[in-house]
Order: sequence, then C-alpha cells, then structure tokens
Amino acid sequence: MTYQDIFTAELEPKLRAGATLYDVRERDEYEQGHIPGAINLPLSELPARMGEIQSPAVIACLSGGRSAQAATYLAAQGVADLMNLTGGTMGWMREGREVKAGTQP
Repeated sequence: MTYQDIFTAELEPKLRAGATLYDVRERDEYEQGHIPGAINLPLSELPARMGEIQSPAVIACLSGGRSAQAATYLAAQGVADLMNLTGGTMGWMREGREVKAGTQP
C-alpha cells in the first residue's frame, strides 16, 4: 500500500468529500495552532491508536515530514486511502488560511 501527496489547495475538497484530517504533531504543538477540523493523533501514539484512523484520511503535521512518516507507517499496516498534506500546517498558514488554537478540532 502507498499514499498520495496532496497540496493545501486540495484539502478542503477532500474534506467535503468525506476525508478525515489527522494532525500527528504532539499535543502542545497542535494546541498552539492547527487546521480547523484536524483531530490530534500524535505520531508517538500512532501505533497504539491506529484503530481510530478512518479512511479516507489526510495526515498533516507542521511541514509534511512527520505526516509522510505517519502515512508510510499506516500504509505499511494496510490502511487504505491515505493522503499526506504536503507543506502541512505551515503551508496552510502561509496561504493566510484560518488556524484554530486549543484542544478541540
């Protein structure tokens, strides 16, 4: 199995079509600012929380590195319909898009 890289401009249509957005940064990073609707699922907790992943899934982090690592891991575990958000939350913010602080998606 493999995953697809998507860009920030492609995210909202994917979410409208039913994809779930997961942010794999640690809790403190997530709470400082995340893409609205993103569910926090820290990379360090991923193996224990794999059962929470719903496909199709978009994986995000700050810039795209950790999310690519998470997507690679999930694909190797047989999770289908995975996407990595290239540029991550930083790319989202650079485009002037909304971010949300706190613990809630």
